[in-house]
Amino acid sequence: MAGFVNVRRDVDDKFYRYRMPVLLTKIEGKGNGIKTVVPNMSDVARALSRPPTYPTKFFGSELGAQTSVDEKNDRYIVNGAHDARRLRELLDAFIDKFVLCGSCKNPETDLIVTKNEMIVRDCKACGERTGVDMRHRLSTYIIKNPPKKKNKASKGGHAEAPSPSGEANGAVGAGENDEAETGDDDEMTKRIKAEALVLNPESQLADEGWSADTSSDAVKARVGAISAGVANLGLSGGGDDESDEDADSPYTQLGNWVKENAGVNAVEVFKKVQDLGIEKKHKAVQVLAQTLFTSDIITEIPDYIPVFQKMVTSEKHQKSMLGGIERLAGVEYPDLIAVIPKILMEFYQADVLEEDVLTSWGTHVSKKYVDKETSRKVRKASEPFLKWLAEAEDDDDDDED
Repeated sequence: MAGFVNVRRDVDDKFYRYRMPVLLTKIEGKGNGIKTVVPNMSDVARALSRPPTYPTKFFGSELGAQTSVDEKNDRYIVNGAHDARRLRELLDAFIDKFVLCGSCKNPETDLIVTKNEMIVRDCKACGERTGVDMRHRLSTYIIKNPPKKKNKASKGGHAEAPSPSGEANGAVGAGENDEAETGDDDEMTKRIKAEALVLNPESQLADEGWSADTSSDAVKARVGAISAGVANLGLSGGGDDESDEDADSPYTQLGNWVKENAGVNAVEVFKKVQDLGIEKKHKAVQVLAQTLFTSDIITEIPDYIPVFQKMVTSEKHQKSMLGGIERLAGVEYPDLIAVIPKILMEFYQADVLEEDVLTSWGTHVSKKYVDKETSRKVRKASEPFLKWLAEAEDDDDDDED
């Protein structure tokens, strides 16, 4: 039975939490048909939170050898005879280039392929996003075969590596967004943004009665409504362990603090959330989406993307965030309903909101966060973006066919 080694083999601490199985090799065939099989490649890759095809292709690239992958039968082969020591050295090189954080050297990272086809290592330990060597042949393969999305319910989670005794030893496989990587928009993105830009309160939305009453009485009423909304944030989200229905709840404190410190930077926002002990709570995401932004949200979003990338770790978080956006646009700044497509696009491109969640949200009117009519208006305004999502998915399916 194979033993276990530290993911970073330069670390000799026997209590180092990141462990992986020792890479095994088996020589098969002879003559021109000789090949090296890696029987436990799947186990090694799982401990690194990488697809097993990545290290296999890396070996082939470094050795100048052809590789064969049979995922169905769990066989990963490198042509030629290669001893285990050499492949373990190459595995260390793969870990250094495509697993370890470029900043803190922690292996708890995820590979992310950005919209402009760059690859970054997103570190869950220090929060930094560091690039990989895009000149390496494996980078081209990763772009064409990006990592599959994690299960939404466990986004950012990592399986524990088994100990030699077969029990979990707390070792977390390297595993997933803080400043957003943005590049040139493709044509479809440009088109949806252009469509969103022409939407305004005087357009069809206004014709359907979606324009805002800007009289002083109406403004006062909306301010009162949003203040009441902040005071009762605990009633609109539901589901957290503690009771939030009083003015002293951490969510009310957070909402009031953000309002009192308008323009505060992202680092201070996250520090405040941590101080309140709610950095993992989905309702905290709702509060921030509802209170951090003003009517100038499109220019403000990039400043706070790191906060949401850090805190939005599940489908429930995403739904709460969308609820906060509904309240922001539907109650406090009704004029923002016209730019809902642009708002959703910004968060989607930053990998904060996922396609499946957005599609489901767009087709189900809800009165959980706002009244039903306002919910309907927000979703109606989002239709150009949702249509673009559907068309982009269809294009991807056509390409695969």
